[in-house]
Amino acid sequence: MRAVALYTAAGALLLSALTAAPADGTPGTPVDPEAGGTAVAVARAAARGVGFGDCADARDMPGGMQCGTVRVPLDYARPGGEQIELAVSRVRATRRDPHNSKRKVPRQGALLHNPGGPGASGFHFPLVGLLPEWKRIAAAYDLVGYSPRGVGASAPLSCQDPARFFGGPAQAPTHPSAAYKRERVARAKAYARGCARRSGSALRHYHSLNNARDLEVLRAALGERRLTFMGSSYGTYFGALYATLFPSRVRRMVFDSPVNPDPARVWYRNNLAQSAAFEGRWSDLKEWIAEHHDVYGLGSTAHEVQRGYDRARAMLAAEPAGGEVGPGQLQGLFLQAGYYDDYWPARAAALSAYLRGDPQPLVDLAAPQRETAVEAENASAVYTAVECNDAPWPTDWAVWDRDNTRLARVAPFETWDNVWMNLPCAYWPAPRRQPLDVRTGPGELPPTLVVAAERDAAAPYEGALELQRRLPGAVLVTERDAGTHGLVGGPNACVNGYVDAYLLEGRLPGRRAACAPRPEPEPSAAP
Repeated sequence: MRAVALYTAAGALLLSALTAAPADGTPGTPVDPEAGGTAVAVARAAARGVGFGDCADARDMPGGMQCGTVRVPLDYARPGGEQIELAVSRVRATRRDPHNSKRKVPRQGALLHNPGGPGASGFHFPLVGLLPEWKRIAAAYDLVGYSPRGVGASAPLSCQDPARFFGGPAQAPTHPSAAYKRERVARAKAYARGCARRSGSALRHYHSLNNARDLEVLRAALGERRLTFMGSSYGTYFGALYATLFPSRVRRMVFDSPVNPDPARVWYRNNLAQSAAFEGRWSDLKEWIAEHHDVYGLGSTAHEVQRGYDRARAMLAAEPAGGEVGPGQLQGLFLQAGYYDDYWPARAAALSAYLRGDPQPLVDLAAPQRETAVEAENASAVYTAVECNDAPWPTDWAVWDRDNTRLARVAPFETWDNVWMNLPCAYWPAPRRQPLDVRTGPGELPPTLVVAAERDAAAPYEGALELQRRLPGAVLVTERDAGTHGLVGGPNACVNGYVDAYLLEGRLPGRRAACAPRPEPEPSAAP
């Protein structure tokens, strides 16, 4: 997540043109070519539909999933120009009440989902209907997934040879030297050049506003008069853009673990906030490990756990485990645990085993899965392209160095890793956009549902509060004193109950509601 960008008067004019300008070209009226192009693409998609059929790997695909494609313009300002195809999937509503097999339930339309990223694919989302937590929703809705532009089979982006993506063991110092910083700046510049070389002029068209427009074309292709959508993480951002651009086309929207949509925070400042929040999550994990010293033997205080972790980093710097796991891979492994506390037991057990002389559990978890290199490189390319295209970023390395050196003094766990992930945006070869001001007026948008965990580090809780402020009628459900990123369909029955009531009945609690946290994970000595 993210970058400095200011909402200006020019942005207000753009928003006015997109949402209010007549399409008839009346003299003196602002006409936005991308809004007009979207209308053309929507009409075309409504006429064509999707044409679902068997998936290419149908024999390995449970649950009756169908596959198809939807054509969208690469550039909405030129709807008659180059087209790209988005890969779309669907499982039809079962119509079966999971609590009464003899009772049929009415179909409520299609539910589209995006899992976030940028760069994540929702193509296999319809298969969640096989899970018990999703049975009621799967009965009433066609579950529809897709790969956003640039992802997977949807006009995929690439910035480097996937065979070189994982590289070797990484050092990832928490307080890097000047020489290390120079090396990473050079790598960021090379990566940005690679994106331009491998994608050409198309690179500029992979951004969040086009993701929102693609969503409107998908709605039309599916034959839905209004959109029912669930976005998680980054998916909440372009879902909010959709709500701003097309409020009358919204039926119901669920924003799961939302990122902060304030245009002044997209994306550089959101990344600073994320790095600060991960320090808190890392503290949560260390305290949990310390509580289970009898299982892991890593210390009975968070400070002792940190010392053990630092010792492991030093040992891996001197000799990577299995020749592939260095301090960077260790940090990445525990960063994942900051997203999902279900990962805590296995990570703690692997660290414990490594410090006792057995590196294999750590290698099993942290070594690069090279068979996934194409998918991982593609996800990284889309993440970078979307965030760099979305907003202005500081172009002076001194600004990045100043801000993150300060932050790393109090939040060393993720700060510099986050910098290296996003630094190509300082040297980005494509034009940057001004973020749209996410905002709807009273009565413009149907009520929407926002769900968030109080201690989420990937999308800090302030983002949920900000999104609710910007969408009048939005209701916020908070999982108290918890930090897992992505709540819908998880183990918290209270959260799932609110989501089901909203999607199935249109029923919402008061402006804010709360759920008790899910149980903490049980410790396990075996990874």
